Amino acid sequence: MRQLFLICLLAGFQAVSQGNNTYWQQHADYYMEVDMDVETFRYSGNQKLVYTNHSPDTLTRVFYHMYFNAFQPGSEMDLRLQSIEDPDGRMTENGKSRIADLDEDEIGFLRATSLTQDGKAVRHALEGTVLVVDLASPILPGGKTQFDMAFQGQVPLQIRRSGRNNREGVALSMSQWYPKMAEYDFEGWHADPYIAREFHGVWADFELKLTLDKDYVVGGTGYLQNPQEIGHGYEAPGSEVKRPRGQTLTWHFKAPKVHDFMWAADPEYRHDTLETPSGTTLHFYYKDKPELLENWKNLQEKTAAALDFFNRNIGPYPYEQYSVVQGGDGGMEYAMSTLITGERSFESLVGVMVHEMAHSWFQHVLATNESKHEWMDEGFTSFISALCMDAIMERQRENPFQGSYTGYRRLAQSGREQPLTTHADRYAFNTGYGISAYSKGAVFLAQLGYVIGQEDLMKTIRRYYQDFRFKHPVPNDIIRTAEKVSGMQLHWYLTDWAQTTNTIDYAVKSVADSGGKTQVSLERIGLMPMPVDVLVVLKDGTRQSYYMPLRMMRGEKANPYAGIPRTVLEDWPWAQPAYTFEMDVPLEQVQAVVIDPSGLMADIALENNSWQAQD
Repeated sequence: MRQLFLICLLAGFQAVSQGNNTYWQQHADYYMEVDMDVETFRYSGNQKLVYTNHSPDTLTRVFYHMYFNAFQPGSEMDLRLQSIEDPDGRMTENGKSRIADLDEDEIGFLRATSLTQDGKAVRHALEGTVLVVDLASPILPGGKTQFDMAFQGQVPLQIRRSGRNNREGVALSMSQWYPKMAEYDFEGWHADPYIAREFHGVWADFELKLTLDKDYVVGGTGYLQNPQEIGHGYEAPGSEVKRPRGQTLTWHFKAPKVHDFMWAADPEYRHDTLETPSGTTLHFYYKDKPELLENWKNLQEKTAAALDFFNRNIGPYPYEQYSVVQGGDGGMEYAMSTLITGERSFESLVGVMVHEMAHSWFQHVLATNESKHEWMDEGFTSFISALCMDAIMERQRENPFQGSYTGYRRLAQSGREQPLTTHADRYAFNTGYGISAYSKGAVFLAQLGYVIGQEDLMKTIRRYYQDFRFKHPVPNDIIRTAEKVSGMQLHWYLTDWAQTTNTIDYAVKSVADSGGKTQVSLERIGLMPMPVDVLVVLKDGTRQSYYMPLRMMRGEKANPYAGIPRTVLEDWPWAQPAYTFEMDVPLEQVQAVVIDPSGLMADIALENNSWQAQD
């Protein structure tokens, strides 16, 4: 009996373990009907949300994000603006929070006026930007439930991402505008307050019927279902538009397999379309102003070129359309679309388009939790968009990521760096967040190419996309993908770069004569380990390279320097602070010794990375 009990207990432990190791993600189906008053900027709606619990847990509560409540005096976003040392300039005026001075008709709000679960009323309480809902009935593992909500909202003055009447005169930039179910995953609920940072959402299918003034042109997420009733450039070429009578139009959109829904509207939007060879239709919405026309027309072919670049270097874009929409407060990515300010130089306009479009892969298909791993979203996007800009603008730079390396070094040397594991809302200052998320995140990939080789890096990116699209990947997923592609052990790289503020600092300690040969002594000063490439330049102009793999990598990369002979030396163990090797060349023939001539290792003290012969 005791033996049978132990066998059953062991089987139970195995089942639990297997359950914990099985990937799952929640799903939602949104059906919304919304009426927008373009005079008062108030709207009302009804939302039916069918929620599927794919988790192994029984849920007794759910949480909704009610983002527009952030734009009220005294909100957490307002308070953070007033306390952080370097507040976002878009959200302040004369150093003061713009939210703090909003009047009643300028604030944003989003409120549930009724809420039921499967027809039964539920208790709910609004806590700032989060609606806390106590369920009438628990949602069992594998179960479904339907929430029906009536809601009312007011669009705030444009301050951050979303709002009305932005600085370029766009009437409505509608992002983070609807009651949005918070994500529940293997770490639990992610019902973070909205403090102007990042997002995490449930994979969902959306259906929206939006009614507003018939003169307004709407663009954003989703496929329009009734183009012949709407017109405004959506109708089939040469066909007749049959609009219903009245002062409003109802736009019917569907958006499958996305985790957000944005729309923008303005009566002065010009709407252009461009068909691409891949079959994706590009839409462009911009103010019909003469001074914008040339740049926005020229932008269209560059957008098609960017789409092609990302399709080839990451993986196929999975949707039938993508929309570039003038609006918002700078640039921000959404499902199938982006909001960008449009009164820019041409290169700036292309740059913001490229960055935001890249997010369609690194966030809107690879849906990382941006609040916890913002560097995987912003950093990976910065990396691939730098390559894309060089390609489509036909320019060549020795290191496209030089700006990211410079920013990272400046932060690392400041003594104020926080680990990349820091929650996006918890950075001590905005500059620290920006450099960490964008620059250090981009360097993660660029430097990974230094570790495993450029060819394997690009293979890693393509495989990562293939394996984790339409999921919520975490840092371990990208590093395990790189291990599978390269055959190396790379846990150390993720640990030091993302979970600590350890820095890289290798130095050429000495170059000396050794009985007719040349002895090179290197040292590791920083705590973060790395494999080391050394380039030796002789006085006759010939070059040789030496490679010291890091022992804990258990592998080595291919020779990155075509045409330069390479010698692979013994592995360098991390705990060994110094490393010496000999070259079968007399010292008097050596002109220079340089650590990492590629510049892709983020060594924070470049001044000790080389030795030069004295004339």
